[in-house]
Amino acid sequence: MAKHELKILPEYLEAVVDGSKTFEIRKNDRNFSVGDTVFLNEFDGEKMTGRWTERVITYITDYEQKEGYIVMGIARP
Repeated sequence: MAKHELKILPEYLEAVVDGSKTFEIRKNDRNFSVGDTVFLNEFDGEKMTGRWTERVITYITDYEQKEGYIVMGIARP
């Protein structure tokens, strides 16, 4: 299983942390796989803030996505 460090904007990180956002749409440039860990690091548009959360990829689909993009279901480890 791989580990991925990803940037995320504050409003999206907050939604992941509070549980209302259980997915990520990303370019699949890292060969994401079910079971991989993603570290979502808050980026305010200029710098990393130091806030982060960890999630595990539980599901992946590219259905109806732009070429090269996927939707990942994510959950707490």
